Amino acid sequence: MILTDRKRLAKLMLIQGVSQRELAEAAGWKSHAYLGRLMRGEVNTLEVEPAARIAHFLGVGVDDLFMTRVSGVAGRNVKRRAA
Repeated sequence: MILTDRKRLAKLMLIQGVSQRELAEAAGWKSHAYLGRLMRGEVNTLEVEPAARIAHFLGVGVDDLFMTRVSGVAGRNVKRRAA
């Protein structure tokens, strides 16, 4: 999954008084370090299960915060040059 709007996530956390540690625990992570990286924009992907847990914990739909990651050749429209 891809976090679509880290500012929205931060706003939801602020409004609900949820810390990074609390949300990381709700996601099933032992540390809040990866959540911190998501919040700073250093990374933007995470697995489906933690994304669903985060959305549920914040009381929003998964698609309100995350987008399904497109992978492989089907997600690309790139012409390759012959070397």
